[in-house]
Amino acid sequence: MSAWCSRPPQELAAWQRLGSLAQRRIDTALAAADTRRFGRFSQRLGPLFVDYSKQRIDQDIRDALVELARQSGVEQAIDALFAGRPVNDTEGRAALHTELRGAPDECRPEVRRARERFLRFAEQVRRGEYRGINGRRIETVIHIGIGGSHLGPELATQALAHSSAAPAIRFLANVDGHAAASAFAGLDPATTLVTIASKSFTTLETRINAETTCSWFLERTCDRAAIARHFVALTANTAAARQFGVTAENCFPLWDWVGGRYSLWSAVGLPVAIAIGSEEFEELLAGARSVDAHFRSAPLPNNLPVLLALLQIWNANFHGAATHAVLAYDRRLRRLPDYLQQLEMESNGKSTRRDGERAATHTAPVVWGGEETNGQHAFHQLLHQGTRAYSADVIACIEPRHRLRDHHAWLLANCLAQSQAMMEGRNADEPHRDVAGHHPSTTILLDELTPASLGALLALYEHKVFCAAAIWQINPFDQFGVELGKELAAPLFEQIGGDANPPAEHVSTSGLVETIRRRRHR
Repeated sequence: MSAWCSRPPQELAAWQRLGSLAQRRIDTALAAADTRRFGRFSQRLGPLFVDYSKQRIDQDIRDALVELARQSGVEQAIDALFAGRPVNDTEGRAALHTELRGAPDECRPEVRRARERFLRFAEQVRRGEYRGINGRRIETVIHIGIGGSHLGPELATQALAHSSAAPAIRFLANVDGHAAASAFAGLDPATTLVTIASKSFTTLETRINAETTCSWFLERTCDRAAIARHFVALTANTAAARQFGVTAENCFPLWDWVGGRYSLWSAVGLPVAIAIGSEEFEELLAGARSVDAHFRSAPLPNNLPVLLALLQIWNANFHGAATHAVLAYDRRLRRLPDYLQQLEMESNGKSTRRDGERAATHTAPVVWGGEETNGQHAFHQLLHQGTRAYSADVIACIEPRHRLRDHHAWLLANCLAQSQAMMEGRNADEPHRDVAGHHPSTTILLDELTPASLGALLALYEHKVFCAAAIWQINPFDQFGVELGKELAAPLFEQIGGDANPPAEHVSTSGLVETIRRRRHR
C-alpha cells in the first residue's frame, strides 16, 4: 500500500470540518458583487485561465479543502508519482506517463528513441516519402484502437488538424460492423495506412477490427505483402504484432507503465503526429510538460490540479453532486467530454480503497457533457430548472481559428451566460419561470486552441484525477471493473452463433439468446 495512505478520508479532521462548513450557504448575489472574489478564485497557468469564482466556496472553505489535501498526503503522492514509485499498487507498477512528454534531454533513453522513431515515421508519411505497395502516396490513415488508444488520438486530431495536405485520419473503435464498413467506405487500400494501437495486442474489439481490416486488404490486393507495408502496430506485445504480419520496422513500442488513458503522449499519438506534424506534436508534449512542472512544484493553495480535485470532492461528497457536466464551447473540442468520461470514471470509478477496505464515501461522479451551444437546446433545461445536483466545467477558446468574429462573440457570450445563470438563477413573478441557481461551475479559457494549450488542458485533468484518487485513497491506474463483461461475452458469442445453450439459471440472458438465434436462423 502506498506510503501516503493513512486513515480513511472521512476520519480526517479536515474532512469533518468541511462537513460543518458545508452547512454554510454562499450567497450567490453577494458573491457576484464581491469585486475581490474573481481575483482570489481564479488563476492563470500558461495558455489556460481557470476561474472557479462561481464555486460554492469562500476563503475558509478553500483553506479547509487545502488542509484536506495536506492531511491526505497529496504532496507525498505527487512526489511518489514523479519519483517513479509503484503508485499503481494493485498491479505493482509505477505510472510514468509524464516521462512520455519529458524533454529529450531529461526523459528515459528508451522513450526518447521511441519518440524519435515514430515522429520520423509520421513525417515520412506526411511528406509522401513512405508509400504503399504500388508506390502511391498514403492519403488516408485508419487508426484502430479502443478506450485510451482511441479517445485521446481522436480528440487531439479533431482539435488540432487543419492542413488539407496531410493524410485524412479515420478512427475505428467500436466492434459494431457498421463502424468498420464506415471506416472502409470509399477507400483504396493502395493509399491507406492502418495503425493498430493496443498495449497487449489482444483487446477484443481492436483484434476483431484489425482482422477485418486485414481481410479487407487481402480481398482487394491479393497480396500478403500489403499487410507488411500498410499496417503499423503501437504495442508492448511486438511478438503478437509480428505474428499478425507487421514488420519490426513498423512496430512502435509501449510499456507496461503506460495506462491506455494516459498514452496519447506515446506512439499511440502517431495518427496525431501524422495529422499535425512532428513539430506541433512536440508542442503538444511541451504544453503538458509545463503543467507537470507546475503540479510538481506549486504549493497546494496555488496548485491548480489539486484545487480542481478538491472542488470536485467538495461538490460530490459534501453537496451531493453525483454528476459533472463538461460543456465544451468549441466544436473542435467536441470529443473532450468523451475523453474525460474515460479519464475520470475509468480511473476513479472505484469502491475499494488502496488498503483493500470498502470506501465509505462516494468516489468519481458521473461525467457527461456535450458540444455547446447545441447542448443548450437539449439538456440545459434540466441544468437550470431540474431537481438534480450537479457541477460543471465550462471550456472555451478566446481566439478562434476562423474569421467569423460575430459567430465567436455569440459563442463566448453564450458560454459566459450559461455559467452565470447556473450560479445566480432568477427569481420570477411566475414560478414556472424561476431558476434556482446556486449550481457550481468552473470556467477554463484557452487563449487559443493550439497543441500547447491542448496539452496543458489534458495534463491539468490527468493530475486532477490523480489528486482526487489520493484523497479518496483509491488507485486511479487499474481498471479491473471492465473485465467481468468481457469474460461473460466470450461464451455468449459461442451461444449466439452456435448450438450451445446458456446456463438455465440466467433466465433473462437465456431468453434473449434464444430470441436472437430464432431471428438469425429464420
